[in-house]
Amino acid sequence: MDSAILITYDRRDAVDEAEALCEAAGYNICHIIKQKYLDRPKYGISEEVLSRLKNLASGLNPDVIIYDEVLRPSQNYNLASRLHRNVLDRETLILAIFERRASSAESRLQVKMAQMRYEASRAKEKVRLAKMGEQPGFMGIGKFEVDIYYNDIQHRMNSVRQKLEKAGRQRRLHRQSRRRVGLKTVSLAGYTSAGKTTLFNALTGEDNKSSDVLFTTLSTTTRRFYVNEIPLLLSDTVGFISKLPAYMIDAFRSTLEEMIHADVTLVVLDAGDPETDLLRKYRSCMSTLNRLGVEGHRLVFALNKSDKVTAPEMASKVDRLNMKDKRWAAISALTGQEMEKLRELIFAAAGTIQYNDSRGGPARPEIGKG
Repeated sequence: MDSAILITYDRRDAVDEAEALCEAAGYNICHIIKQKYLDRPKYGISEEVLSRLKNLASGLNPDVIIYDEVLRPSQNYNLASRLHRNVLDRETLILAIFERRASSAESRLQVKMAQMRYEASRAKEKVRLAKMGEQPGFMGIGKFEVDIYYNDIQHRMNSVRQKLEKAGRQRRLHRQSRRRVGLKTVSLAGYTSAGKTTLFNALTGEDNKSSDVLFTTLSTTTRRFYVNEIPLLLSDTVGFISKLPAYMIDAFRSTLEEMIHADVTLVVLDAGDPETDLLRKYRSCMSTLNRLGVEGHRLVFALNKSDKVTAPEMASKVDRLNMKDKRWAAISALTGQEMEKLRELIFAAAGTIQYNDSRGGPARPEIGKG
């Protein structure tokens, strides 16, 4: 495993998340520098901190420096020039994780699209800086002219976009087939590592890989499950994370749009998180869902890992999240706690469910109402 010096914010939640990102990307952190601000104009950090970082890097000899914020190309160039090491910012790190996790053809295309969107937004500045003298680990783009470099990215993006549109058309056909047979759909959403895949397994009886490592799931998996003997379809999708840029959401839109078209979106939250972290992750999830256009009346909330939380703590967290007028259940996907209640909430949110006989017979009229 490659080693890294991590520069992040001086907050426990920021450190925890940055460490988890580094682990998911395959980096072993040999030292952490914590800062209140990471937005200084030239380097992101002050000259004093940079000097300390340079001394640390000389002694520890890390493979990379990881910067837990978005760096402008000029800042990345300046850091690489002074440190003579590869510098990864937060977005580059997330893209590296996506690349490691992508297992299906579509998810690999989505990662490529996100990487090229990242490149395209920095093309002009990167070429200008490269002409000043390429630094160790800095971009490695050679002697491209701006137009040639940018057009090359656009050409590759168009090719990937066409393939993703083809996959999107296939998804639409699948959705139309489901509607014809009267199957209601439920889509899982939530912050990464909230336990979505464990809940997916608990509801469907599947044995998909689950892990505390971030972004275990990048590809959509859809399986059938039953509520009151009525069949529904459940889809597991990529997890959310704070400060996930719009272009990454756009790149994964063909996967995430399952939530837009689902009859119910099941939002999974980690009830074991401290209240401040839980509220931050909840807001991050809701922000992403709003950006995607998911309607609030179709949401059901699963406060997962509630077996780790006392009743008074849970009451306080429910109040902090303002769940009073929402459909929610305090569950444990691992132990089965309150899973029946969750199924009933899903059933109610899905509304009237029609059923088609598996042998191809006509749909029975309105078996159940929420």
